[in-house]
Amino acid sequence: MILLALSGPLYRMGLIELQSAFSVLRWAAYLGAGGMVAALGAGAFAYFRGGRRIPLVAGLALVLGLVAFALPYQWQRSARNSPPIHDITTDLENPPAFEAVVPLRVDAANSLERPPELIKQQREGYPDLEPITLPTPREQTFDKALVAAQSEGWQIVTADKSTGRIEATDTTRWFGFKDDIVVRLTTWGSGTRVDVRSVSRIGRNDAGTNARRIRRYLDKLRAG
Repeated sequence: MILLALSGPLYRMGLIELQSAFSVLRWAAYLGAGGMVAALGAGAFAYFRGGRRIPLVAGLALVLGLVAFALPYQWQRSARNSPPIHDITTDLENPPAFEAVVPLRVDAANSLERPPELIKQQREGYPDLEPITLPTPREQTFDKALVAAQSEGWQIVTADKSTGRIEATDTTRWFGFKDDIVVRLTTWGSGTRVDVRSVSRIGRNDAGTNARRIRRYLDKLRAG
C-alpha cells in the first residue's frame, strides 16, 4: 500500500523516472496480492484457533492488499484494452487545431502531428466518439462550454468567444500527467456543433484517459 501511495508523488517530485514509477506500481500489485494470501491464511488459522483480534487485523490487511492490487491491475487492464494512441478527437477528418497551447508543449515527448494510421486506430478503439450539436447559438453555447471546462478542473489557456475556441490543460491526479484540450464551436444551422480534441504530452498509450475526458465533457454539455 505504501508503494502504491508513493509511486505518483515520487514521480511528480522528479525523484524517480516514469518507468521506475510504473515498476513501483507493479511491485505494489505483487505485494498486495501476496498480502491478501497471507491475510487469508492468518485469518483462517486464527479463526479456527478461536482467536478474535487476529481475524479482524487479517481482514484489514486483506482490504489494504486488495486496494494495492486492484488499482494497478485496473490501470494495466485499461491500457491493454485501449488502442496505443494518445491523441483523441471527435473530428477525425478535420481535428481542432491547437494554437495557444503550442508554446506550452515545447518540451513534450508527444507531438501534435497526427499520423494517417491514427484515424483507423481511433475508429476501431472508440467508435462512439463524435461531435454533438446543441440547439443554442454559438455565443450562448460558448458560455456553457467554458463553464463546463472550468468545472472539470481544467486550467484555461485561452477562451476566445469570437472564434468559438477554448484551449486548456488538464493535470491527472496521481502522476501529474499534463494533457491538452481544445474545444471548437461551429455554427451548425440554428445550433452549434461542438468538437473536442484531447492530447497527452507524454506516453504512447493513454489507457483511455483522453477518450473518457471527452465523453465526460460532452455528457456535461448535453446535461447542461
